Amino acid sequence: MTRWRYFARRLVLSIPILIFGTTATFWIIRAGPIDPAAAIIGPDGDQQAYQRIRDQLGLDEPLWQQYIDYMVGMFTGDFGQSWVLNPDTSTIVLLQQYAPRTMWLGFWSVLIALFIGIPLGFYAGLNPNSWSDYVASFGGIVWRAMPNFWLAVILVSLLSQSQQLFGFSWQEWIVNVNVVTAPPLDNLGDPQELLRAIKWTLPAAIVLGSSSMGNEMRIGRTAVLETKNSNYVEAAKARGIPGRSLVWKHVFRNALVPLVPIITGEAFLLIGGSVLVETVFAINGLGYLFFDATINGDLPLVGTLMFVFILLIVIINIVQDLMYTLIDPRVGYEGGDS
Repeated sequence: MTRWRYFARRLVLSIPILIFGTTATFWIIRAGPIDPAAAIIGPDGDQQAYQRIRDQLGLDEPLWQQYIDYMVGMFTGDFGQSWVLNPDTSTIVLLQQYAPRTMWLGFWSVLIALFIGIPLGFYAGLNPNSWSDYVASFGGIVWRAMPNFWLAVILVSLLSQSQQLFGFSWQEWIVNVNVVTAPPLDNLGDPQELLRAIKWTLPAAIVLGSSSMGNEMRIGRTAVLETKNSNYVEAAKARGIPGRSLVWKHVFRNALVPLVPIITGEAFLLIGGSVLVETVFAINGLGYLFFDATINGDLPLVGTLMFVFILLIVIINIVQDLMYTLIDPRVGYEGGDS
């Protein structure tokens, strides 16, 4: 099977996944206890206004008709408008407003997990049963075990008392701005704005990337240990390949293979953001938007966000297969049509 045929097949197989996920989303949000019409009119609304809003939103139509309209809208790009949070505002406009904050947070979270977790795991694997190995392994277990919401609350508490504890104010460090206010992310070419944006998102990125960092550290250490003791590495040593070349071309490259599904699987979690982390650190991104839309019964917005999340999962899975072939040439698309 050629590479292009493989990708075409994966794209075709992704359609049933999108249909199933979108269908499940519809029935879950329709079966929920929250009434969008009641959320719109509030506790003081009268029955006539309530019924009029239900008619306008189409909530009195047969459920099968609502399902067809919903599915047709999702797959034709007509995602509709927000009902509750921002009435008469397109859901795409809301995604464009909130997505940059989550993407900025996810970018730094992924960098922290990749450039701290993997190097420490590889270093511990190259130096087994040493003090550095014990420290890295213990640190990875501790970081992996700490819940994100607990670490977020602790870090916010420390930063809010940074003047008393550390002798400097976190909010006034680097640039004199208030980090509680989300900075604009459309002027990152300005060094001062870039520093402001980094400082604003760094604590949340540390929290969000911490569990992934510990996981990648632990798996990276195990992968290096297994690769070091493999037959082909021993054969390379017997051929007289220098140690540095042996590590970079044989050990590290092959140790990355089991990390591919871990990295790609956690990338969706990091890029998609965390509802709790975004709420604690006042980062109004997609995670916070999804939570707010869910508890308020904003059905078009919830459906649009879920459709985007499912689409991201499908794309990440395809990218994962591509990364396999780039890291390990032995993994190819030739294997037949099965």
